[in-house]
Amino acid sequence: MVIKVFVATSSGSIAIRKKQQEVVGFLEANKIDFKELDIAGDEDNRKWMRENVPGEKKPQNGIPLPPQIFNEEQYCGDFDSFFSAKEENIIYSFLGLAPPPGSKVTKSPEEASSLPNGDVTGEAQSATEETQKAEQTGDNEVQKEDAEDGSNLAEPQEKNEEAGETASKETEEIAEEGAAEEAEEEEADKEEEPGEEEEDS
Repeated sequence: MVIKVFVATSSGSIAIRKKQQEVVGFLEANKIDFKELDIAGDEDNRKWMRENVPGEKKPQNGIPLPPQIFNEEQYCGDFDSFFSAKEENIIYSFLGLAPPPGSKVTKSPEEASSLPNGDVTGEAQSATEETQKAEQTGDNEVQKEDAEDGSNLAEPQEKNEEAGETASKETEEIAEEGAAEEAEEEEADKEEEPGEEEEDS
């Protein structure tokens, strides 16, 4: 099964080009086999794409814009539905593909079983776990790089933190002094007021 991505290589629209690049880049990065079909240079591709996009998925003018994604003859969706599937970590089910080997997902989302606590096992959960593992691996690599750079970075950071603490303590002390002075001035004003009334009588 081959994923077909219909694109317009000579599109004048920057938005369309960016969307096409995002779809193609994502598929390449995830090593998903696909075939890029140009509708600008090949009338047969354009005609096939327009005929095979379902009526409810066509825009009001009736002409679907690239990128349009198919799995062989089966319509998967346009850029918006691709983007939503990517964000929800259900891209493999969106494309009608089995998850890659080595992932914990062995069943399609339709076959996914429910856990007693109401969670659903499946591609989304596995993809989230993979993302968390990748983030942890990335964090470990950053920590290793920092360690290789030496402790020079740690010392200025500690000094900055100490300076920040000192500055915040000074700010607090100034604020407290200002509040105390205001309170004293108010008390002095209150004491003077009764005395002024006595002089007037």
